[in-house]
Amino acid sequence: MAERPWLKSYPPGVPAEIEVPNKSIPEIFDEASEKYANKTALIFYGRKISYRELRENVDKFATALHDLGVKKGERVALYLPNCPQFVISYFGILKTGATVTPISPVYVSKEVAYQLKDSEARTIVCLDTLFENVEKTGLKLDRIIITNIGEYLPSLKKFIGKSLLGKLFRKAMIPSPKIPKREGIYHFQELLKKYPPNPPKVKINPSEDLAALPYSGGTTGIPKGVMVPHRNIVANMTQIRAFWPILEEGKEVVVAFLPFYHIYGQVVALIFGLCWGSTLVLFTTFDPDEILDAIEKYNATVFNGVPTVFEFLKDYEKTLRVNWKRLKLITSGADVLHPSTYQDWEKKTGARIIQGYGLTETSTVTHSNPYHKVKADSFGIPLPSTLAAIAHPEKNQFLKVGEIGEVVIHGPQVMKGYWKNPEETKKVLVKIKGKTWLRTGDLAKMDEEGYFYFFERKKDLIKYKGFSIYAREIEDVLYEHPQIKEAAVIGVPHPQFGEIVKAYVVLHSEARGKVSEEDIIEYCKKKLAPYKVPKIVEFRGELPKTDVGKISHRELREEVRKA
Repeated sequence: MAERPWLKSYPPGVPAEIEVPNKSIPEIFDEASEKYANKTALIFYGRKISYRELRENVDKFATALHDLGVKKGERVALYLPNCPQFVISYFGILKTGATVTPISPVYVSKEVAYQLKDSEARTIVCLDTLFENVEKTGLKLDRIIITNIGEYLPSLKKFIGKSLLGKLFRKAMIPSPKIPKREGIYHFQELLKKYPPNPPKVKINPSEDLAALPYSGGTTGIPKGVMVPHRNIVANMTQIRAFWPILEEGKEVVVAFLPFYHIYGQVVALIFGLCWGSTLVLFTTFDPDEILDAIEKYNATVFNGVPTVFEFLKDYEKTLRVNWKRLKLITSGADVLHPSTYQDWEKKTGARIIQGYGLTETSTVTHSNPYHKVKADSFGIPLPSTLAAIAHPEKNQFLKVGEIGEVVIHGPQVMKGYWKNPEETKKVLVKIKGKTWLRTGDLAKMDEEGYFYFFERKKDLIKYKGFSIYAREIEDVLYEHPQIKEAAVIGVPHPQFGEIVKAYVVLHSEARGKVSEEDIIEYCKKKLAPYKVPKIVEFRGELPKTDVGKISHRELREEVRKA
């Protein structure tokens, strides 16, 4: 096989290699905020914030943190949904030389406590409605900075009664939980009023100093902190910019509902968007009506989603009212996009979904389909300056084209390692032929043109009578069934056969009660080898999801284990 066969599929003008600027994220943000000072940076349910206002608030917050004693290298936790406060805090923290460790706002106190303790964060920024969870951790933090979701919402009266806005405003009007007055508790808006925009002059080494310490999803065990230096994210921004020449600096409008606490939304929307002069239309949650209205109202050009979002939207009546072909880029990541979903979407909207691939450990994107040459069942080809290969799952050696093995990645976006966990770091950062490669834990194959095809998480492989079964293959067949809305497949322990295949199925509403377990099994028999056919089919009203909208196979396996 020729070296880097994917280069032949690059869009015209896309380079094989990129030069990574030797700059920190705050430096690039400052350049953008000066260049686009009068342009709208954020739109939050109608409230518009210019780059000038955003920069001023970022600088005020950085000044406040510095005065309160936050030092370079410290970890500061963000326990917030998508909102202007998250954006201001994120860039403000980086300006002090500190590191952001984002915490999902759906986490309960036990999960919050684990991340705070493991990251050794002494400062947290949180919503007032989440303060109780912080208190329940029992940890003595140096600084708790409280904010309210209503602080950046526009006039209440104007929007009351609209779906999500009504919920948000009603929540904003609920009296804030009683926050005790004690040393170490501060209020976000009071800090912005008190301090001038005079941030500290901190020298940041982009290659060594950590910008973020996100935690891996923990789908294979205890969540691990992923060390992400500034350079990794700057490199990934540069790679994305190079691979998508159709995007124009200072001209894009990005629909930003993907959670910023997840690496996908954090890099492709928040950082890439605001460091390139884009306008971000922020949403705290996925609300289809509000989002679809915003696409038309603000002439959105970029829509980043996950497969479950497209699964829902393709069958949602209001989706067809949107002129999707006007958008420059519609991407899907964080999970497998089934070919049937891609095909249905394209048939109904006339627009293509560009599937990509990445991990928390790679500062997000490593692969993407090129916009001029999409393969619906592939997660694409490596970005500029990224090497990817298929390796033997147990041995440090490469496999041939078409063979199924573990995806390994080499590039400037690959993490520094796991936080305080050299043992796990050694397991995934390995030497093969003189280079350091990241073992992703994902099983896939590569074709002659360098496109990659996902099969399974290595640890999720189903073993039945000695056969290796890929859940993805069975799920693809199930998604082709016209009455199936969602599906997930796992291996269930069996005393004689090792594991048997179990399928969880969500039917479209009109099919419920009309399609039986036997119907599904017979359908699969026509399309799969006998040993791959599900032995059990369980119908559900919905499937468990992670906080980024990914179907949680881990939760399904845990249910079986506890049964």
